[in-house]
Amino acid sequence: MPSDFNRKSSGINEILDLKRRQISDEQRKKLENNAAEIFSALGLDLNTPGTIDTPRRFIQALFEATEGYDGDPKLVKVFDTECKGGPDCRLSQIIEGPIHFFSLCEHHALPFFGTAYVGYIAHEHIIGISKLTRLVRIFTKRFAVQERIGQQIANSLSALLQPHGVALLLEARHMCVAMRGPREISPITRTTFWRGEFDTNPFLRQEFLAACKNKN
Repeated sequence: MPSDFNRKSSGINEILDLKRRQISDEQRKKLENNAAEIFSALGLDLNTPGTIDTPRRFIQALFEATEGYDGDPKLVKVFDTECKGGPDCRLSQIIEGPIHFFSLCEHHALPFFGTAYVGYIAHEHIIGISKLTRLVRIFTKRFAVQERIGQQIANSLSALLQPHGVALLLEARHMCVAMRGPREISPITRTTFWRGEFDTNPFLRQEFLAACKNKN
């Protein structure tokens, strides 16, 4: 039988850092007017058929791109593990990826995007495979930095399942690097995060990274 998310995962809502945003029509209109002022100052003509609604579309796009703050109502169930014991079973990895994501850099509000690979070694509970994608997107669909996203995903999965270990690899391209500053087009930023047995067992890390490398 599935276990209740809140009962089995004390403090998970705090770890997910949900904000449950609400905005009135008056506030939205104010934001659209502010966006229009910025676009006009930067040189965009807002008096054409193609641009007259740009401020409204821009604010709506920002809300959609950062909906991770609101959480995901479908990320609510964990299940008893199918593993009934034994060292081979305990050290079996569950790996999901590539999970594609898009985020907004909190330093410049420019996009960065890439893929995530999530692995864990189950103890008493497992989570639906699709929920790993949902967990990644809760934290990536915000204003963020790549380093913190990895910490948040790893910590949340650890709190939710209390597994023997968690592994995470993020690979992303950052538009704040490509469009400004050094204007580098090709570099990919890679970050890894280890919890539990992944942190202490190099063979498990190698197995995880090898599976990610052989994704195709």
